[in-house]
Amino acid sequence: MHIAYLTNQYPHVRHTFIRREIVALENLGVQVSRFSIRDSGGDAVDPADKAEKEKTTALLAAGKGKLLTVGIKTFFKSPLRFLKALTMATKYGRRSDRGVFRHWYYLAEACLLREELQKLGCDHLHVHFATNPAVVAQLCEVLGGPKYSITVHGPEEWDRPEAISLKEKYEGAAFVVSVSDFGRCQVYRWTNLEFWPRVHVVRCGVDEAYLNEAPKPVPDTNRLVLVAGLTEQKGHLMLIQALQKVNEAGQAFEMVFVGDGHLRPILEREVQTRGLSGKITFAGWQSNSQVREHLAKSRALIMPSFAENLPVAMMEALSVGRPVLGTYIAGVPELVENGVTGWVVPAGNIDLTAAAIIKILQTPVANLSEMGKSGAEKVARMHDARVEAAKMKELFSRVLSDQK
Repeated sequence: MHIAYLTNQYPHVRHTFIRREIVALENLGVQVSRFSIRDSGGDAVDPADKAEKEKTTALLAAGKGKLLTVGIKTFFKSPLRFLKALTMATKYGRRSDRGVFRHWYYLAEACLLREELQKLGCDHLHVHFATNPAVVAQLCEVLGGPKYSITVHGPEEWDRPEAISLKEKYEGAAFVVSVSDFGRCQVYRWTNLEFWPRVHVVRCGVDEAYLNEAPKPVPDTNRLVLVAGLTEQKGHLMLIQALQKVNEAGQAFEMVFVGDGHLRPILEREVQTRGLSGKITFAGWQSNSQVREHLAKSRALIMPSFAENLPVAMMEALSVGRPVLGTYIAGVPELVENGVTGWVVPAGNIDLTAAAIIKILQTPVANLSEMGKSGAEKVARMHDARVEAAKMKELFSRVLSDQK
């Protein structure tokens, strides 16, 4: 079994769950070839991601000349298939805010991908994210490439379903995987009933580095941590406002933001303006081992997202025995149980977020350790990368068996 994986950017510091899935599949005897639309490996922090860069083919790295050449070659070799793919790309482009020309570019990428997959003898193409990689995968199949499948993460895919031709991508796939029960229902919303049996839940997982180490007791510290890119939907700005209320209530705390992004200058100014300098630290992107160390040294993970599916950082925090403060959105309540593995508050409610943080800081560490232990047990049951990869292998096997 030879499976190709395609994402928009791989490896990527925020997509460790894809690497874990690929590595787990290879440990199960599946041959996996890595492809990405663009090269992002230069920003890799973790040694494992740096190693993945060497195994990954970035389609755009081939250059415009190569893409044009392979496109022309494909047209003369299979004109009918090419014209069908061109019609599809044009149709999608007219709906999209990215336009027709960009979708013709996706067609050129699909031509190159089909050629590469044929050389490697890949049996199936799997895509993470139903955005532009799914367009390339679908066009690749129309051009004569292998069947494709999609893992849907959200929430971006669900923000503009008609504009990115989500229904056509879903229903053109051999199967669609969601990483949460909530996500599966979002796929149901945009597919016909007869397609529903082809929609499955395969959760993102954590690897042996988290699963093989028993959760440690919560340290007697007032340090809290948030692991996420510095983007609007992760809720950093509202968290800073909530932390100001915590500070005004006279509750001591230390917050570490692990991650980076375009909002960093704005957030740094906000911290200074609200008199929280010295209490909130920006750590930037960290390696897997560094993230685990930040979590181990913390009292809890604070995750105030208002647009999400199910953050992998929550799984990682619970795996090391740290309770989580999350929000009542998407798949979060599937993992974070109020009063059992952590707390959940309404997204965007600054007062309730501040009150929950004060409660975390005032709860005895023995109680927090029990919550963390319950969370670690739940992650081991639901988010073992090895178990979830076995589910993916079974889905691939079914598709390949049906093709015989």
